[in-house]
Amino acid sequence: MPPLTPTPTPPAAPRAPRAPRAVLVGPPGSGKSTVARLLARELGVAPRDTDVDIERSAGKPISEIFVDDGEPHFRDLERDAVTSALASHAGVLALGGGAVLDPHTEAALAAYAAAGGAVVFLDVSLAHAAPRVGFNQARPLLLGNPRSQWQALMERRRPVYRRVATLVVSTDARSPAQVAHEIAAALRATPPRDAGAVHHESGAPQ
Repeated sequence: MPPLTPTPTPPAAPRAPRAPRAVLVGPPGSGKSTVARLLARELGVAPRDTDVDIERSAGKPISEIFVDDGEPHFRDLERDAVTSALASHAGVLALGGGAVLDPHTEAALAAYAAAGGAVVFLDVSLAHAAPRVGFNQARPLLLGNPRSQWQALMERRRPVYRRVATLVVSTDARSPAQVAHEIAAALRATPPRDAGAVHHESGAPQ
């Protein structure tokens, strides 16, 4: 009797790509990093901040990257950090305030949202952002007249924040814990989407 030929083992099914549970965008002073940590804790996942990734890879603070290498180099590092995090991080991801201005990043966020991802725009007014930011020199884009610089940044960025967002939450006069709890509730209440991004306004009126 001829020996039995082993049945070939079928190839393993490809694993689904990792994707963040939520991506937080917004200006300086909106509380992205703090809210990301609290939201991740509430959802039982890990937080990640692309600004921290950039500083770790460059070996120096972002303010020094701006001074030593210039903003274009920083934006290149930021684009790479966002691309990597969107593809590999399954927790809550906080992006730097200007990351959404990069066309590649905006397209990546649109694709992530179309696949059912949650992009949360943490909106904030100047009056409430000012005491949080402190307008210190650690934020190179706010040097000079920091209040007018912040206002100019928001005038440029707000349309992009709103365009990429699937959820808009005001952080004015609210604690980071309150904001995180509201986002978690919205994520749990929203069924998975196959495509498209549904905008939802939340929080105090602006």
